Amino acid sequence: MEEKKKEEIKSDLVKFSKSKDYYKKIGKAWKRGYLLFGPPGTGKSTMIAAMENFLEYDVYDLELTTVMDNTQLRRLLIETSTKSIIVIEDIDCSLNLTGQRKNKKKEDDEDGDDKEAIEKKMMKYEGDKKESKVTLSGLLNFIDGLWSACGGERIIVFTTNFVDKLDPALIRKGRMDKHIEMSYCGFEAFKVLAKNYLDVVEEIKITPADVGENLLPKSEGEKGETCLRRLIEALKEEKEEAKRRVEEEAKQKKDKEEEKKRRKEKKAEKEAKEEEEKKKKKIEENGDAEH
Repeated sequence: MEEKKKEEIKSDLVKFSKSKDYYKKIGKAWKRGYLLFGPPGTGKSTMIAAMENFLEYDVYDLELTTVMDNTQLRRLLIETSTKSIIVIEDIDCSLNLTGQRKNKKKEDDEDGDDKEAIEKKMMKYEGDKKESKVTLSGLLNFIDGLWSACGGERIIVFTTNFVDKLDPALIRKGRMDKHIEMSYCGFEAFKVLAKNYLDVVEEIKITPADVGENLLPKSEGEKGETCLRRLIEALKEEKEEAKRRVEEEAKQKKDKEEEKKRRKEKKAEKEAKEEEEKKKKKIEENGDAEH
């Protein structure tokens, strides 16, 4: 993630954590919603872990398919502590929330006298007894209904790979206050990952000419992967060389400081010796005067 975007999210989190009086003044529950959306593998779960570490909040991972009904969902909300992050990952796969309105209309239009339709309804009823009864309405109330005002300082996070599949009422502003797109890896993100995993991309001074020379194929059949590896090795060598220079400079600085310290000690020793000689001479002069 770009540094600017990362700082923006951190600033938003800090502002929320310090806004108790503001939420009290405007009469809203002290909570904030974050929608993380993007392709698989773009860091949505990692972002949640980073939010947890940054704020030092408790995290509750809510699996909607295991919640039997709206009443149990409400009970779970009440049992969560303050300073918490409530997470529903892959919400587009958790329940058929988007299609509930269409399905209800479709069921109302079906002919109830048809034998096949009756059998389908009976089979559906048997299956529904084992499935979650959480409704879109129940989830909306969970996010910002009356019960959501119980407690405070809560963050609700939804993640999804397909934001277009979600009901607009579920992700509108006021429920999901901040929408964060987790996109594919760009150059800035690549630099961070390379530094974290390989520890090779730092403030290394290397000229464009050196980069080009290492990326240039040395033979007709040489692949781009080989060129990249050669560049990485060059970066490692430059890093080691920079480290050696820093150590050498530190050693020279230390030697200078030690030399300066020795000179200072030698000077102090010389001054002390001269002072001692002056005292002896003075004592001798006083003794001669008495005689």
